[in-house]
Amino acid sequence: MVAKRKSKEEKAEEESNKADSEEKELEEAALENLDEENENPSEVLVDEIETEEESEEEADEESKKKRTRRQKAQIKLFNRWSYEGVEVHDISLQNYINLEPVIIPHSGGKHQHKRFWKTEHISIIERFINKIMTPGLVKKRIKGRGSSQNMGKKQKIIRIVYNAFAIVEQKTGENPIQVLINAIENVAPREETTRISLGGISYQQAVDIAPQRRVDLSLKLLVQATVGKAYNNIKTIDELLANELILASRNDTNSAAVKRKDEMERVAISAR
Repeated sequence: MVAKRKSKEEKAEEESNKADSEEKELEEAALENLDEENENPSEVLVDEIETEEESEEEADEESKKKRTRRQKAQIKLFNRWSYEGVEVHDISLQNYINLEPVIIPHSGGKHQHKRFWKTEHISIIERFINKIMTPGLVKKRIKGRGSSQNMGKKQKIIRIVYNAFAIVEQKTGENPIQVLINAIENVAPREETTRISLGGISYQQAVDIAPQRRVDLSLKLLVQATVGKAYNNIKTIDELLANELILASRNDTNSAAVKRKDEMERVAISAR
């Protein structure tokens, strides 16, 4: 009987010892986890501060972007026509038509020594004005004066473009900036010919036109179609420019620029 009682007491002690050891192991494991979590409290604080600073910087950048958008939306060409809502529908020309809002389209030539200056820094309206001043585009002469008579007279050409835009707005009720963009898209040729010579024999070969050259040719054709009609004509160059922009924006075949573009593409198709 005494041996049985001793064995029962020993079993109870063993069970209590096991329970105590398990509790100690659990406590040690919990303490280790706490130590691992709080191993570097300074690093945790630094991470939290960095995340807060990043969120503040992102909020500041977003507020700056909103402010610049609001400011650009308030800028109007000649303080009259807004740039808001003006879009380039031709995907290939979107990166080559600069619609940066400006009040007076005159940069003073300060970007001419920079690479890709006419695409990245110059408004498309200023490029159109500068193209009108280019001498030699029209071969006609009247009283000894050719197309070089407009060379350097930028204030005069700006006034002509302003009057033409006012006529466009009066006739169509649309934003003249969007009308100009549509005209450039419709007049820009997609294909032309180049001369290739092999062994003393030269022939015309059809080639695709780069987007930058498409914009350049479009401006050139619009100016040639307008200035060419201004000689010995009762209408002023303002009215002729407005009419040409309206017809070209509608892709009308009565536009001289659209006719010239179709002719270039037709010749290129025959030279394939």
